[in-house]
Order: sequence, then C-alpha cells, then structure tokens
Amino acid sequence: MILSWWTHWLHNVIDMDLISHFPLASDLIETKESLANVAYIAAAVLFVLSLAGLSKQTTARRGNLFGIIGMLLAVGATIFGMMTGGYVEMVVAIAAAVVVGAILAVRVPMTGMPELVAMLHSFVGLAAVLVGISSHLQPWIEPLEGEELIHDIEIFVGVFIGAITFTGSIIAFLKLRGTIGGKPLTLPGRHVINLGMIVASVCLGIWFCAEPVDAGEQRMTALLIMTGVASLIGIHIVMAIGGADMPVVVSMLNSYSGWAASAAGFMLKNHLLIATGALVGSSGAILSYIMCSAMNRSFISVILGGFGGGGGGPAAAVEGTVTEFSVGDTVDMLEEAQTIVIVPGYGMAVAQAQHSLAEVVKILAAKNKEVRFAIHPVAGRLPGHMNVLLAEANVPYDIVLEMDEINEDMSTTDAILVIGANDIVNPAALEDPNSPIAGMPVIEVWKASNCVVMKRGMATGYAGVDNPLFYKDNTHMLFGDAKKNVDAILRALQNA
Repeated sequence: MILSWWTHWLHNVIDMDLISHFPLASDLIETKESLANVAYIAAAVLFVLSLAGLSKQTTARRGNLFGIIGMLLAVGATIFGMMTGGYVEMVVAIAAAVVVGAILAVRVPMTGMPELVAMLHSFVGLAAVLVGISSHLQPWIEPLEGEELIHDIEIFVGVFIGAITFTGSIIAFLKLRGTIGGKPLTLPGRHVINLGMIVASVCLGIWFCAEPVDAGEQRMTALLIMTGVASLIGIHIVMAIGGADMPVVVSMLNSYSGWAASAAGFMLKNHLLIATGALVGSSGAILSYIMCSAMNRSFISVILGGFGGGGGGPAAAVEGTVTEFSVGDTVDMLEEAQTIVIVPGYGMAVAQAQHSLAEVVKILAAKNKEVRFAIHPVAGRLPGHMNVLLAEANVPYDIVLEMDEINEDMSTTDAILVIGANDIVNPAALEDPNSPIAGMPVIEVWKASNCVVMKRGMATGYAGVDNPLFYKDNTHMLFGDAKKNVDAILRALQNA
C-alpha cells in the first residue's frame, strides 16, 4: 500500500501528461530537464574527484564518499528529471539492487573481492548488450534525419563491446574463484581464430548497417549473430590468459565495462553515462598499462595470452635443499634483526593474517626496529588488493612501500618475511631467460641477509612456475597456515 501511494505521488508530481494540463507546461519540462543536466554535471565532477581520491590510501574514504554522492545524484536526476513513467518498476529494481548490494557488501570477504569485481564487470557488459538490443527494437530516442547510420553503429559497437565484457568477465570470475584453472588455454592458431571472429563481426556490422530500416528481421539476425561471435571472443581471449596476468585482466575488463557503459550512453543520448563510461574506460586502460609496465610486458602480449604456459624453451631445473624453520626460529630472527621487510601475497589474504601481522609490526616497531612492507603492483589477484588489506588492519600508510621504492634496500635488509607470496618473489624472472615469467620485475628478497617464506607447502604460484627462492642458502621455509603461524609469532613476541 505504501509503495502504491509513493508511486502515485511520484506520478502526480512528475508525469508529463499531468504537467501538460497546466500553462507553461513546456517551460516546466525544459526546467526539469535543465536541472537534471546540471545535476549530471555535478555528478560527473564528483566522479572525477572520486577517482582522484581513490588514487591514495589517505584520501580513499573521501573518494569513495564522493562516488556514492555522485551516483545518488545521478540516479535522482534521472528519476525526477528524465523519466515520464515506469516508477513502480524503477522502485522495485532499485529496492532489489540495494538488498543484493548490501548482502554482498556484508558477506563477501576481502579474499572474494577480485571475483566480485569481475562479476560486477559482467553485469555492465550484459546491460550494454540489453540496452543495445532494446534500442534497436524500440529506440528510446529517435535519431535525427541523416543520423540513422551513426545510431546503428552506436548500437552495434555497444553490443559488441558489451558481449566481450560479459563473457570475458564471467571467465575471469571462474578463474579467480578456482573453478577454472589458472593455466592459459592456448589453442593452435588462436590468433587466427580471434582475427577471423573479428573480421566476421565487421562483416556482420556492414550487413546490419546496410539493410534498410524496414528489414527488421535481417538486421536483428545480424545483430544476434554478432552478439554470439563477440561472446565467443570474450571467452577465448580470457581463457588464453594465464594466472599471473589476472590482475591485469581485472583492470582490462574494468576498462571494457567503461567503454560499454559509454556506448550505452551514446545509444540513450545520456551525457552522464557517456562521461562516466569514458572515465572508467580510460582509467582502467591507464591502470592496465601501469601494471603491464610493472611486469615488463606489453598490453598487447597480455591480450594475446599464453603467459604462464611456458617460455621460449625448457626452464632451468630447480635444484637444492629446503631449509625448514620453526616459529621459534622465526621469532629469534626477528629479535636479532634491526631492519625488517614484510612481503604479503594472496596467501595472506586467504589466511586473513593481516590483523595479527599488524600487531606483530607494532611490537617490533616499539623495540626500535625498522619495519616496512613491500608491495608488488600485481600482488594478489586485484590491483591494490594488498594495500586495502593492510589499510583494513590499520597498518600505517607510510611504511607500506611500492616495489620500486624499496627494492634497492633489499641488500641492506636483515630479515624478510614473505607471507603467502610466490610469483612476485621468484628469482627465475631475472635469472632464467626461458622461464614463463622471464623479464617480470620482482621483489628481490633473496638479497637480504635472511628470508623466511610462509607457505602451506611447496606448490607453485598462480602462474604455475617453480620458485628457486625456496632452495637458496639464506631462505628458510615456515610451513603451515599463515594466520596460525603469525598468531604464534605474535604470542611469542608478547611473552618475550
């Protein structure tokens, strides 16, 4: 009953048919749309400020708040300034989305964030596909005379990008979740297959645009076939990308989702959607470029795939003896060390060891020891994953350093704790030209006086590459669950 009253009130306040009975109805309509456009501009500015705020840990909360306010303003402007009906459906959709979003925000752990982000990207891609098909079937805004071709291209490109984003994000979600293995699927002639599907999509686009407007069935056939082909492109591209490149894939799909949203904005003639999509698309592309540079790889090589599946020849055999450490040995090492560096990886995120680790850092810092964190740009499975985990545990921002800021200090470091990291500390990247990760910059932990690696076992990392670090003379392995081991170290330091 309350919902019915609310929608009836909205209908009476905003509905065009009701307004048209009053004098100056056109002025009211224009005023309402003008106010909505002003709100869109304000929302776009808030989105820019949000991205700027998210670039630093110290301003991330403020940036997130700007984004929330901007989105609320954008949704409100659309409902009260642009809509002329369908309020019941809108209220139901928003209510359902709020419930689902709140449940996900509360229940999804930080370790599940990469999968969640990938799945959310798939929603944006699906939305672009649905908006494109619906715009073709029943245009919300009729194109002006002479602009029909432009509108057709907008629809076709929007659906193409959206379909690739949708299926590619689902594959990324399944890979990050572990449902699909991290090994790349390198089909024979995969590049020719991709090129053939792209050429086929271009031909279908020419068919779609060349058919007259009244040839609805033929045009729809071309659009749907292209949607299927683009969906296969998304699946094939991401399946061919190995586990070590998954952080880049997430940011790449983030960029794709932005361009898909921008294409939907062109179809709907919505300036805010165009601007917001362009912001997301460009920022995702820049982030992908930065991460590729950090891995000493080109963006094209990542997209072409195959990384993590083998190098140019047989990799060097890993030989040596593993030296195992106990918790007591690790505590003694930390007590004797004056300079300590901690290198976190995805294993720390899985074990949820960051809170206990933060307490260990406090105790060591109280003993006048220099303790810092070294963060690799692609640590974890999501850009910035480790930084967020450490911020969640209230680790001071000033001791969390990027790889380039701290790598040169490794040779003068007394002790290093590697917690759940593997590929990002693998010396084979620099020492073995045939390694699948050859040329990838890594944190050079083996240069320190002592290094303790916390792992459950001797398994390879997500890239499936053996790690010679484990066999070096100054490396010691502390096996077991990272959370239990860090808790044991904390208790020992508290009782010392």
